[in-house]
Amino acid sequence: MFIDTRRTAMMNGLPTPPDSAGTSSCGDPTVTTWLIDTRKIWAGDNIWSAHGAAKALALVSTAEQNIITSKMFIADARMSLASALLKRLFISKTLGIPWKEVKIARKGDAKHGKPCAVDDRGIPIEGIDFNISHQNGLVALIGYDGVSHGLSRTNSNPFGYPSPSAVASNSVTVGIDIVCVNERDDHRTIEEEGLDGWVDIYDIIFSDEERWSMKYDVDYVTMLDGTHLDAHDLGRNDRCIARNQNLLFRTPSGNQISMNSEQLIDAKLRRFYTYFCYKEAYIKLSGEALLAPWIKALEFFSVRSPKPGVKPRCSTHGVWGEEVDDVEVHLHKKEVSDVKMKIQAFEEDFMISTAMQGDVEGLKVPGFTTLNMDSDVMRYAQQNLTDMSKSP
Repeated sequence: MFIDTRRTAMMNGLPTPPDSAGTSSCGDPTVTTWLIDTRKIWAGDNIWSAHGAAKALALVSTAEQNIITSKMFIADARMSLASALLKRLFISKTLGIPWKEVKIARKGDAKHGKPCAVDDRGIPIEGIDFNISHQNGLVALIGYDGVSHGLSRTNSNPFGYPSPSAVASNSVTVGIDIVCVNERDDHRTIEEEGLDGWVDIYDIIFSDEERWSMKYDVDYVTMLDGTHLDAHDLGRNDRCIARNQNLLFRTPSGNQISMNSEQLIDAKLRRFYTYFCYKEAYIKLSGEALLAPWIKALEFFSVRSPKPGVKPRCSTHGVWGEEVDDVEVHLHKKEVSDVKMKIQAFEEDFMISTAMQGDVEGLKVPGFTTLNMDSDVMRYAQQNLTDMSKSP
């Protein structure tokens, strides 16, 4: 049973979750946010032969190894392996159980359900929830720890929720998503069909009002010299939906502006991906896919795209940009009051959105802790395994 396993682990002197990682063994429920950058680790053409990857693969299950090594591209294998390790790290630290005793299953659908920590019988462990997202080399985790505080889920169906609105009153679920603004080939479509044509490709995901705002609203435009024009500076030029248009106008403060609409379209695309990131993080609260039947009924208002950080040049870690946490969430035309969402820019092209739903009063999503694969993940796992081998 879970309680016995946790007590045994503590008696054997295994590491307890450190406060710096966003988890704790006493006090109020806590939220963890971790980021791993896999772009410069496990170099090579094959994950098995990549330097250091074999030791990491040995720390996950055979089933996970099969999934990881089946990836066509090593970049995808790196992210898949890092995801598997982060989940185990969070569960082991949060529950205070040995690395080798961590068990992960999926709620509801065995293939597509949301991953969860389970006990020896395969029953989801109450009071803990986590979610992972990875994109273009980055892997991020958000985790909720209510286990140590006597909190548990009272939902009669512990294997999943029929919809996000069905979360038990004393439980918390979490979701996360990463987007890379410039990863997809959107330029050709916009050149041929305009921004409105690009946005309408996603009409099964976004409501009519959301799509209208994506096409014709803008938060700010970043000029070539790095300065920003606010929406009120643009006037009705915000209605432009085509690239390579020459825009000439005067701002309310009297400044004469000449710019190419390329910058305006880029700003609107960034706003589109902000919507996308919010929506993906929210639906991952319950583990449902983007084609969930209620997806268009989920709407976001007062959306602002976070201003970007910068691309790392002299360090191994990117720079964080603006953080935005005042978005309004509506489902079936009613505001969702038990959810907290945040989105933050990372480097020039990434955005990470987090969502918490349920008994979130007083909970706060902390800033992301960037973990080092060797010193923060591998060392913990190997030390944990060593300690267990020495215990009586």
